[in-house]
Amino acid sequence: MKLRNTILALTCLTTAGFAQDVRYNYANGTDFSQYKTYKWGQSRAAEKLDSITDRQLRDAVDAEMTKKGLVRQEEGRTDLLLVYEPSTRNEKQITSFDTGWGYGRGWGRRWSGYGPGITTAETSTIRVGEFALDIYDREKHELVWRGVASKTLDPNMKPEKWQKTIQAGAEKLLKNFPPPVKKQS
Repeated sequence: MKLRNTILALTCLTTAGFAQDVRYNYANGTDFSQYKTYKWGQSRAAEKLDSITDRQLRDAVDAEMTKKGLVRQEEGRTDLLLVYEPSTRNEKQITSFDTGWGYGRGWGRRWSGYGPGITTAETSTIRVGEFALDIYDREKHELVWRGVASKTLDPNMKPEKWQKTIQAGAEKLLKNFPPPVKKQS
């Protein structure tokens, strides 16, 4: 069960029917144009991924980093270190339904008409996945960029769709990496 939930954490990157929340932050004053190479680091996260999902995730991020002009190296010194952490949590979702105005007894004894409707509510527990990607400057040993994507998870997603959502999610997450260079006035 825990393995299934951990795998589902990756669907936080994108799933049909629910909006995705992506946010990022970076160290001001960092010259991202100096970075040319990177390697993957080991996460200390409590939740671990299975080897298939881990490879799919890293491949999707690698593809996006390649588009940005960065080269992955396995050996030797690199400019950046990438570390990711998946997590999942339960949240309560409240859905209410209002019938609006209803037909029934009016405010007086002698007439009938429209009056207040009925409101009903139901609660459910939804699973939310979160994926954080930290990028460190290896020379300075400092975090220079962090992106986080969170998403309501679809437990019925097929494996083929998981891989596509991981790829699309990596693209959306890294859309703002490196941060745009601010024009000086």
